[in-house]
Amino acid sequence: MPPTQHVPHDTGFVEVADRCWVARYEFLDVNVGLVGGDRGLLVVDTHCSEVEARRVVEHVRRLGVGEVVAVVNTHEHFDHTFGNVVFTEAYDGPPIHAHEAAAAGLTQSGPALQEEASADDSDPRHRDIAAARVMAPTETFSSARAIDLGGRQVELIHPGRGHTGGDAIVRVAEADVLFAGDLVEESTVRNGVPGFGEECFPMEWPATLDLLISLLGDHSVVVPGHGQPVGRDFAEEQRTAIGVVAETIRDLASRGVPERDALAAAEWPYPREELRTAVRRGYQHLPRTARSLPLI
Repeated sequence: MPPTQHVPHDTGFVEVADRCWVARYEFLDVNVGLVGGDRGLLVVDTHCSEVEARRVVEHVRRLGVGEVVAVVNTHEHFDHTFGNVVFTEAYDGPPIHAHEAAAAGLTQSGPALQEEASADDSDPRHRDIAAARVMAPTETFSSARAIDLGGRQVELIHPGRGHTGGDAIVRVAEADVLFAGDLVEESTVRNGVPGFGEECFPMEWPATLDLLISLLGDHSVVVPGHGQPVGRDFAEEQRTAIGVVAETIRDLASRGVPERDALAAAEWPYPREELRTAVRRGYQHLPRTARSLPLI
């Protein structure tokens, strides 16, 4: 497990637009979203364990704006999915929606992550992660899906691969709100660096963000997976930086710079130590025609 990070707050839900709420939780600085319609509530992500998810359910009930009728996982990672089972039990089995790659990824990666958490005693909450009953999404889609909340349509869109292979965004057009998952990150926990983890696709991420940004207006609210809500300008700035990462990798590889030397061979928009996986994954994903010898 990575070192436990803390931010100095743990709040309940705040309404960021008409019947769209966000709660930002201290542990892992993760956001949980709510979208309300006449039929009930859609939950966006379920936090990292059953213990944390029960706290979320308590906050939803305290808010008092309806019952949960659907859940969305924006991607496969544990901090967004390991609370799924709590919501199915608390609200009589609402469907859990996710991209098909996210559902498959959670099934494959969940047990290994729990083993890692079990062996890491740096924070007692890691035991809760290890003990969670991992529940895969029950409803999957490949490109897009609409959910009718009663008088309100919510769009689930797979804009492409980026943070993972199964990223989904949740768009509430009438409220001008977009829940971006970890395709956009604001969190000070990571110093504003996007999550270039083992499942990332750094060469495809810029184009994925181009599609996401095309859905935004000048006054749109973008809810990242971690950190405070942002606007179109922030998303565009982050897309530019991620694009620089991708183009720098492409340029270095095309000039025959070996992967092992790439980080030291260029200027980067983020700290080098945060980009080791991005560079490795980028080199792996480049077609052979984009590389020059020597690459070993």
